[in-house]
Amino acid sequence: MNLGLIGQSLSHSFSPDYFNEKFLQLQLHDYTYQPFEMKVLTEFALHQLIKKNKLNGFNVTIPYKQAILPFIDSCSIEAEEIGAVNTVKVTHWPDSSFYLTGYNTDWIGFLKSLRPYLSVHHHKALILGTGGASAAIAYALKSLGIEYLFVTRQNQSQSSNVLSYNQLNPFVMEQFKLIVNTTPLGTYPDVDGVPPIPYMSIGADHLLCDLVYNPAETQFMKKGRERGAAVMNGLSMLKFQADEAFEIWTK
Repeated sequence: MNLGLIGQSLSHSFSPDYFNEKFLQLQLHDYTYQPFEMKVLTEFALHQLIKKNKLNGFNVTIPYKQAILPFIDSCSIEAEEIGAVNTVKVTHWPDSSFYLTGYNTDWIGFLKSLRPYLSVHHHKALILGTGGASAAIAYALKSLGIEYLFVTRQNQSQSSNVLSYNQLNPFVMEQFKLIVNTTPLGTYPDVDGVPPIPYMSIGADHLLCDLVYNPAETQFMKKGRERGAAVMNGLSMLKFQADEAFEIWTK
């Protein structure tokens, strides 16, 4: 089975090593997983890549999780609602054509990684950022019955569920004990980056989750831990979403 990953810059990607190690452990000697950098995503380039490499499935990462949607033949209910695809299953037909089914496993990866950390007071969440990853996080939180608001740098939205960072006063921080960073701030090599939330309002009841996994402890997590909060990085989410993708490809 030929599998892979498409994205714009993949030199530091987690997936190839993870999957190839998984194949070794499971003694799946006819399975391969390799990265395919695409500077521009077009339907023609995607189809050529699939044909040339005889791909049976692939993951999709930044910045193509939304851009790939027009090239997918059908999507799972979850991917449809989230509006982003990170896993594609390729069904090959006898006439050499193929059918692409899109899925989103980010939400279930986050849900599974978050569950062990949740307490009864984590019933309201702030989602930092409104990029592609934020919709998957929102879907996971909704499935857990957790209320949420999005936080952006410049809130020009008329939506009632979007705040700007300067609206995060002590009262808001007291209400929202779960904070999820979906922005790239703090990712290697820019390890000093940190979301501009009022960390002095963080306490022991807070849980700070960062989707960043490199470094293992971001400044966002460190500042939360110093205030007594529980913290979690994005590594377990990555592993859970990868395992979910593997199940999709092999079922």
